[in-house]
Amino acid sequence: MHHSLPDRYTQFRYIQFGEGVKMSTSVNSLRKLLNRKVIMGATAGAALFFMLMGVIFWGGFNTAMEATNTLDFCISCHEMENNVYQEYKKTIHFANRSGVRATCSDCHVPRDWTHKVIRKIQASGEVFHKVMGSVDTPEKFDNKRLTLAKRVWNTMKSTDSRECRNCHDFGSMDPADQKPRARKQHFNAMKSGQTCIDCHKGIAHTKVSDRLTDQDAEQLEKPNPSLIKPIPVQWQAFFDGNGDSASDAEPAAAATPQESAAEDEPSPAASPAPAPAPVTSTGAGVDSGIDWAKAPTTEITIFYPGQASMEWVLNGRDHGGARPLNAGDRCFDCHGEEAADMGEKIVSGEKLEPQPIVGKRGSIAVAVQATHDNDYLYMRFLWDDTPHVAVPFVESGKMDAQNPSKLAMMLASDDIEYADRSGCWITCHNDMKGMPDAPPAEVLAGNAHAKELNWASGVTKYLPESRTEMEIKGGSDKPRGGWDKLKESSEIQSELEAGHYLDLVRYKIGEGLSENGHVLDSRHMDGGEGAEFSGGLSNGQWAVVMRRKLSTEQPGDISLATDQLYNLGFAIHDDHSAGRFHHVSLGYKLGFDNDEAEINAVKQ
Repeated sequence: MHHSLPDRYTQFRYIQFGEGVKMSTSVNSLRKLLNRKVIMGATAGAALFFMLMGVIFWGGFNTAMEATNTLDFCISCHEMENNVYQEYKKTIHFANRSGVRATCSDCHVPRDWTHKVIRKIQASGEVFHKVMGSVDTPEKFDNKRLTLAKRVWNTMKSTDSRECRNCHDFGSMDPADQKPRARKQHFNAMKSGQTCIDCHKGIAHTKVSDRLTDQDAEQLEKPNPSLIKPIPVQWQAFFDGNGDSASDAEPAAAATPQESAAEDEPSPAASPAPAPAPVTSTGAGVDSGIDWAKAPTTEITIFYPGQASMEWVLNGRDHGGARPLNAGDRCFDCHGEEAADMGEKIVSGEKLEPQPIVGKRGSIAVAVQATHDNDYLYMRFLWDDTPHVAVPFVESGKMDAQNPSKLAMMLASDDIEYADRSGCWITCHNDMKGMPDAPPAEVLAGNAHAKELNWASGVTKYLPESRTEMEIKGGSDKPRGGWDKLKESSEIQSELEAGHYLDLVRYKIGEGLSENGHVLDSRHMDGGEGAEFSGGLSNGQWAVVMRRKLSTEQPGDISLATDQLYNLGFAIHDDHSAGRFHHVSLGYKLGFDNDEAEINAVKQ
């Protein structure tokens, strides 16, 4: 018997059968697609499988790679956490006003893939030393610190400080917002082919660059012509506008500090220089008849120098500005606005001072005025007095009990090497009295040169032009300086006749004594008619006025031509101080009716 099926059931079976055919067709098509040969005999299915596995592997590998770039990973071993991490936490790269932190990997791991992998492979050597315990104690770590640092420095040098430049780029810097020292050195670096690490060592960890030999330091910091960079537009525009010349010279009185890395916590600056009194003359003083209201004022911050000798200044291992100085830059170019900060660091014993005097001020703000007539140069110096601070290593607490203050000034032409850049600093040496390489009294007592120069109490100021050679770098068996390398007397006389000396004038305020002299083979206070002084203390302010002949025939005195610039430096021995325990200026330019001079003597 034949039974017919309901229409709905037939329809359902038809649809089910039809869909099955479609599904079967799709599966077959996919199978054919996956089995299709695509490259080098591999099927599309295999290619898809390996691609998916690659994505999974890459994701996992990259995640692991990034995990090893975190700060937590870097300090997960006590070698890092207890040593370099503790140092790094004290630096501007860890905490700063902007809240941008540079971690270990930002400085030590390249960003691009190829160099990043190479660096990670190199890091396996560090794991080996971790296992071997090469640096597992602070003592072991410190013993290897210089070796480890040199390895990093050399790598950075070879890559043009690639990781530094990820954040710091010359093209993004605004020179107008930088301190003079940073601005000048960055500009020089672009022109000469230097890179970040040449100057910025020890900015995240304990400084060890001072352990380098002079030869190693010179080789590491040697300019590389291939790194010379085109000067960015804003830099060229700034320097074309003379933004770092006489306009910046105004006053160090409101000086702001600058340290190569840590700028967030400035040291105390000097108080503003006292305003010049608007007087026509000081009556019976040497400036009788002078209208000081017509004389321009330059505010200059003089600072406590400690044992910063000219040899120290010229040695790159000690002083980062040695190369710019040798290239022609002035001390003033870099340090004109930070004299107060330098003085504070030195007077506190933080650097360059083994005998700090607690309470002594690190800097003095001085108002300097200059004017002239047909015959004389007049200069006025004003600065604030401070309460007496007893010197702990002097029995009376006063080095010079007779003179609560003294003022000394030196003038030189450009004929003296470095005078155009460092002013009177060229007379200060590492082997002078009170300095690190000062010869002992018994050595001086038996030396013919010392007897000739009357150095029984210690070596005084002198010029390198008077020596046959000078030791700049020093060493374990080589004291710096050249006190005992004196030229023959006939050669000294020739230097004197050629004008190769610094004209020195001095005023002992307590004694009311004006002194004239010069510095060549030694400091000679030999009278002369060069300068006269007057002045004293009134209402808590010192005022000293000098009158000096423009033209003089006295040996050791410089005749001043009003169409020339001269190098000037001065010092103040405040609070009964003597010797090197004074405050000094950088080198300044003295001119006559010349707006380009930092100290401009206007005619009356």
